Amino acid sequence: MQVLLIEDDALIGDSVRQALVSGEIQVEWRRDGAGAEQLLDSGAYDAVLLDLSLPSRDGLDVLQGLRAARHDVPVLILTARDTIADRVQGLNAGADDYLVKPFDCDELLARVRALVRRARGRQQLAYQHNTLALDTDARLATLDGQAVALSAKEWAILDLLVARPGMIYSRTKIELALYGSVADVDSNVVEVHIHSLRRKLGPASIINVRGLGYMVPKST
Repeated sequence: MQVLLIEDDALIGDSVRQALVSGEIQVEWRRDGAGAEQLLDSGAYDAVLLDLSLPSRDGLDVLQGLRAARHDVPVLILTARDTIADRVQGLNAGADDYLVKPFDCDELLARVRALVRRARGRQQLAYQHNTLALDTDARLATLDGQAVALSAKEWAILDLLVARPGMIYSRTKIELALYGSVADVDSNVVEVHIHSLRRKLGPASIINVRGLGYMVPKST
């Protein structure tokens, strides 16, 4: 699962990012809403966490722009605006849920997961290609009917890739999903995890598209 966090407050943004990462949710954090539509054009996000009080452009304008561009990604508003009128305005603008600051991180994680489950639909949580079967909801991988043990980082990469089979993810995009940034990340860390996954799941489980990145084949 990959989330786009749009929050200008450094302390709040960092605490939300850490909560998501601790919940094994990949997150990309932006400090303003500029270019949000272009970011979502990639189709790489399962949900957006959106602050309303953003610099240069109000969060409601960002949300309305996303909906006008026909982005149907679930949006959870995170804001200190706590009146009923504010909530109604946000929901009418296209938000799927509303969480008032300060909030409990466990509730945040629960709401994000619920939004993504509803958006994906239960039938999309399973992935199968040849004799490899994955259930990202149950965190279960089987190969030829036998369970395969995977690390947390391996699961995070698979969860990203199998959400959209056939889509190519660059190494940088995977690093951002795993760590929230590419700073202080070993240059070959993604390759190491991919190599381990292919060793455990088979060489055809993840395809290296030379010069572009990685993808999983479409489900069969």
